Amino acid sequence: MLMRRPLPAAGLLAALLFTATGSPAHAAEVLVEAESFADRGGWKLDTQFIQQMGSPYLLAHGLGTPVKDATATVTFAEGGTYRVFVRTFDWVARWDAKGSPGRFRLSVDGETLPAELGAQGDDWGWQDAGTVTVDAGEVALALHDQTGFDGRVDAIYFTTGDAPPPNDSAILPAWRRTLLGLPEEPPTKGGYDLVVIGGGYSGMGAALSGARMGCKVALIQDRPVLGGNGSSEVRVWAMGLIRRGKYPRIGEIIDEIADHAKKSPGAYEEFEDAKKEAIVRAEKNIDLFLNHHAFDVDVKENSIQAISALDTRTGEITRFEGKLFADCTGHGTIGAAAGADWEMTPKGRMGMSNMWAWDELEQPTEFPDADWALDLSMKDFPYPRDHHGQWFWEGGFDKDPIKEAEAIRDWNLRAVYGAFDAMKNGDGAAKHKTAVLTWVAYIGGPRESRRLLGDIQLTQDDIVEKREFPDGCVPSTWSIDLHYPKEQYAEKFPDNPFISYAVHDRRIDRNYGYPVPYRCFYSRNIDNLFMAGRNISVTHQALGTTRVMKTCGMMGEVIGRAASVCVKHGCNPRRVYEDYWGEMDELLKLPGKARRATVHEAIEIPDDALELAGSHGPPTGLDPAKLEGLVIDDNAAQLEGKWTEGTGLKGYVGYAYRYASPGSKAVATFKATVKDAGRYDVQLAWLPHENRGTTVSVTVAAGTTSKDYVIDMTKAAKGEHDFESLGAFDLLAGETLSVTVRAEGAGGNVHADAIRLLKVGGPRVGEPKGKE
Repeated sequence: MLMRRPLPAAGLLAALLFTATGSPAHAAEVLVEAESFADRGGWKLDTQFIQQMGSPYLLAHGLGTPVKDATATVTFAEGGTYRVFVRTFDWVARWDAKGSPGRFRLSVDGETLPAELGAQGDDWGWQDAGTVTVDAGEVALALHDQTGFDGRVDAIYFTTGDAPPPNDSAILPAWRRTLLGLPEEPPTKGGYDLVVIGGGYSGMGAALSGARMGCKVALIQDRPVLGGNGSSEVRVWAMGLIRRGKYPRIGEIIDEIADHAKKSPGAYEEFEDAKKEAIVRAEKNIDLFLNHHAFDVDVKENSIQAISALDTRTGEITRFEGKLFADCTGHGTIGAAAGADWEMTPKGRMGMSNMWAWDELEQPTEFPDADWALDLSMKDFPYPRDHHGQWFWEGGFDKDPIKEAEAIRDWNLRAVYGAFDAMKNGDGAAKHKTAVLTWVAYIGGPRESRRLLGDIQLTQDDIVEKREFPDGCVPSTWSIDLHYPKEQYAEKFPDNPFISYAVHDRRIDRNYGYPVPYRCFYSRNIDNLFMAGRNISVTHQALGTTRVMKTCGMMGEVIGRAASVCVKHGCNPRRVYEDYWGEMDELLKLPGKARRATVHEAIEIPDDALELAGSHGPPTGLDPAKLEGLVIDDNAAQLEGKWTEGTGLKGYVGYAYRYASPGSKAVATFKATVKDAGRYDVQLAWLPHENRGTTVSVTVAAGTTSKDYVIDMTKAAKGEHDFESLGAFDLLAGETLSVTVRAEGAGGNVHADAIRLLKVGGPRVGEPKGKE
């Protein structure tokens, strides 16, 4: 039996314009979808809430400055006097906020209609814009933003009658499709081995991996750029370590596409949207469909036959057929529509972030009074240091992340604008005379919603206790990082706090990583459905470590290779584990750039394949193997007492450094055994910080020789790569030297990173920092 399963929410609206003279009321009608405007001016195309309100729409996201007009030319088959309706609403009215920040006007052939639109209604509906008389032929339209504060337009409807069109979401999609004359059956694109829905890190990883292993792939993304949360639209830097664990080749594809942002949020160019797209388009086996929103699923006997997707610019609908499908949407959207088993934590979920940035100019600046925003003073939010509102600007914890997504985003915008209003017009005004708002993410960065269930649901206990699964493959290195509303800022808005804090369970092997099993990456009841990303089969707690982008991207790499096994053997994802894991094991050991034209051809390894990383991956800091001399890193030191691993100070050796407080009485002992006899310069590495100790006790011992030093670690080491000489020591072949660093009495935190021995031909090199 063939079932057509629409997405579980409002239906889809067509996105074209149409002229008709044969409606039941015999009224002439013209429908114009806002997203079809030829010139959008400064208005943004917002596609993230199609599932809730039924359509893409234009958003006047001007940060308080009215945006440039959006314009279009429409052909009217019949002249006359038309009543004009515009689908919009007052986006702050749902909270009874006053001020209507999303106001705009519509002009027709240069005549601006009298109604101020976007100033009424607390939900999407048709607002009466007035009447206009036009001649048959081409008519110019323009949208005039009045405020720069996120006015929004879905569609414009002209009728020679008086009644507005239907607004019932259950009726509206059919009405629009009929009015626009769209075919009952959309055209079909077929022949795909793998259809990937979602163009974030997991979707890109799946598409590239599957294509390189010989699958014909369709990659469908509802935004104009790839990257998801890791795009320039959201600007979450790519976290999670790659290329390590049992399969250190996994992550090499993600290494190609990952951003190199230095902070989150970073600058637009740091997220390298163009690079991501170029790498995807370079694969002959991938057909990339940007600006396509998947909204409908055909299912037969628990197997997906096809998905339908809307071109969010033109309204054209295309049906994509395939053997296998991968839900990389983050929300489990395709899986839920197909009837896959899923769950969502009822309370205490992590929320959505809308980060922001500001700068300072040489001259004083102004910002409009935002009395409709959240009423904030400077004590109501953490000061945005470094000119950034970072990840902890997060809301919607206990709101429905699917049905209330637009309201969550809009609440976050009210919080940001309220904060900047406090900085410019409130109690922060004296300090911020030259401040200017430069960027606010209108595309939300969600963290948690649906999780599709596989043959295994990974738990926190599995990870912490290091439970072994034979199909463990994706190394998760992030701490179990869960977010909660921060109480000191939640008091004023307890129904929807907008500042979070993170609780980290750090019982994760950061270097090797916990290997997440393959059986978390396919549906337990939809036979041909993979999933990768934050919607995989894990519990709420386990999601805290698996959800970061590079880790999600590696999941994509795994399912791409699994798809090639499925196609080669005509099997479903489950049988890859049950019957073909030996073959899958071999594929996971291949370089990321390995490729074959089809699944039945020989695999080729190109000359530019990366060198094989070790089980702990390539160092995230200075590579000890590439430094001169014998280097002993902190991960090889003997540690006593409480030491904390750190990576915040850059320039460290290997994967991290260790630090300890003086009260911990911690001790770190580095031991180095030399191969050849000779005189060796013994060097200690540390990174300075104001909280470091000024009287750190260090002892060097070799044979019967022992020397003590006192180091001031608030000051930088004098040598290359933050090493400093402790003096030269004569060693015999095979002799072991030790360097011991003690926290007791240090006067601040002690830093233990690495030591190195350099063989020297002359007398003692350099002088020790401190006193013997």
